[in-house]
Amino acid sequence: QVQLVESGGGLVQAGGSLRVSCAARGRTFNSYTMAWFRQAPGKEREFVAAITWIGGSTYYAESVKGRFTISRDNAKNTLYLQMNSLKPEDTAVYLCAAGRFPGVVTTATGYDYWGQGTHVTVSS
Repeated sequence: QVQLVESGGGLVQAGGSLRVSCAARGRTFNSYTMAWFRQAPGKEREFVAAITWIGGSTYYAESVKGRFTISRDNAKNTLYLQMNSLKPEDTAVYLCAAGRFPGVVTTATGYDYWGQGTHVTVSS
């Protein structure tokens, strides 16, 4: 199995930037598709971005496309989400997820492992 621990969340002003990280521990890390989801208070978990192991392809939700960048550093067993031009509607708990499939899955139920999440608050 894979253990995931997010970090880097915090409070930022609208228009600012923040990078959240997901440290992964597990022998199969390099064979997993990794993704970021977010969940705002009172709302369902929402897909944000994913990066595949095969081909290293990335995929973004339309709401964050052009503003967020997902990347991974296999040497450090770490997944990143660089968030730029943040908006108040980006406020949420950001969760890292891992699933063993060759492509992108955008449904939360498709992922096998989850971190506890890191809070991101964007003020107006």
